Amino acid sequence: MKYAVVFSSKTGNTKRLAEAIRAALGEAECIYFGPPDPKALEAPRLYVGFWTDKGTCDADSAAFLSHTAGHRVFLFGTAGFGGSDAYFSKILASVRAQLPDGAEEAGCWMCQGRMPQAVRQRYEAMEESPRRQAMLENFDRALSHPDTEDLRRLREIVLTAL
Repeated sequence: MKYAVVFSSKTGNTKRLAEAIRAALGEAECIYFGPPDPKALEAPRLYVGFWTDKGTCDADSAAFLSHTAGHRVFLFGTAGFGGSDAYFSKILASVRAQLPDGAEEAGCWMCQGRMPQAVRQRYEAMEESPRRQAMLENFDRALSHPDTEDLRRLREIVLTAL
């Protein structure tokens, strides 16, 4: 079945996930791969990737999702803060709310993603506190993500969601 992979990727993390999805599904049936674009809506199956902005998907992804009625939609994304399934679940619930009536969710998955160095510099400039230390530690943990295990799990989930 024809599909499209649509993604918004500010730092390249979500693009890496999108590439893993296309590799897992094969390029033969992929009719669109790239940023949100109406061309992608020609495919009955959509894999829509986002980066997290203020606890939900970025604005470009939200705008695209609003046009997905009549499609099966698999949601995937990255967030700088990670390590908590509860946090990812909260983000995914917010993103699901962007789907219009008539869109069918076909699955979802999220992982942590590395953040720009400017974020670490902002944390370093904060007053010393346990919160600051936790934010710096999270930043450092995120540097390797999405990692090979993240990509393996995503491919596995995408293939079972068919």
